[in-house]
Amino acid sequence: MKTSLSVAIAAAVFVAGAGVGYTAQKQQKTTTAMYHAKASPEAAKELLAVAKLQAGKGSWEQIAVGRVYYLGGFKAEGQAIFDAILAGKHEDSDVFRIARVYSEAGEWDKARPMFDRYFQSTDDDGTGYAEVGALYLLGGDRQTGEQMFDRSVAIESNDLWATLHMAGAYLNVRPQE
Repeated sequence: MKTSLSVAIAAAVFVAGAGVGYTAQKQQKTTTAMYHAKASPEAAKELLAVAKLQAGKGSWEQIAVGRVYYLGGFKAEGQAIFDAILAGKHEDSDVFRIARVYSEAGEWDKARPMFDRYFQSTDDDGTGYAEVGALYLLGGDRQTGEQMFDRSVAIESNDLWATLHMAGAYLNVRPQE
């Protein structure tokens, strides 16, 4: 009797769990009703709520969602996502990606220490050195920019993206992000 009761409970829990999983999957779908005939901020909020679910636990994906919140005028929501990522176990590249968002937002004073933090733990990213060097150069610090370019060339002298970041900076073109 106890065995059949345990099996019945286990089956009920499984079915309930599957139903919750199915409901969560349905909630992750984008629908046209989320944006048709709605004000832009309202449509964006609905789409971002779904995007956050679609991003799952992926840090790159979560940063992408945070980026849209942050650059779209919902800084607190974006910052909350960034803070949650940085508070947990994260990759060095997550720091770089968040710093990029701050740079895009024109918040160099916030971006610069994060880029510095990234390079303290990663010394083999030639393209990254070129990108950040370009940002320094564009910000008027040619000496630091060119020092970063020198590091980039020493690491990856034949990398297209690094070369383009450098060339673009001398023409006032921001690195492609």
